[in-house]
Amino acid sequence: MKISRTIWISFAAFALAGFGSFMFPAFIIRPFTHQSPRGLWWAMAIRQRAPFVSLFCAIACLILVAILWQSVGKWRKGLLSVVMILVIAAAVMSRLNYFEWMFHPIDSPQFEAESASKLDGKEMILAVRYGDDARAYPISQMAYHHILNDVVGGVPITVTY
Repeated sequence: MKISRTIWISFAAFALAGFGSFMFPAFIIRPFTHQSPRGLWWAMAIRQRAPFVSLFCAIACLILVAILWQSVGKWRKGLLSVVMILVIAAAVMSRLNYFEWMFHPIDSPQFEAESASKLDGKEMILAVRYGDDARAYPISQMAYHHILNDVVGGVPITVTY
């Protein structure tokens, strides 16, 4: 009985560490939320080590599930299965650059004359002028997309924020 309890505690610890190594950076590094320097430092440090940590934890959880599987009932097998799916998903996701999924470049910007613009007078903008051609990009839109491809004065440009 004591060995089984130790295995369950070990399983829970490895599962939490494996899932947390993916979720903590994903939760801290979100667009449009405040990120403290210390929190961001921890998130980046964990993100850098997450592929190894999550894989190690997934393997450890798999071994512990194999040990526990024969001695547990139907409901606990279901619990073990769900937790294993989450841990394996975290191990896969920690190897992908999921931050790229959050931001999409604007490839075909649409423009309107200043007189037709519905921007608030206090709206911050990024402005580009090349020759006689000029563009203004609202910061509120650039903060979401971060990248915009455009042509100003016949020259292809990339605007970033």
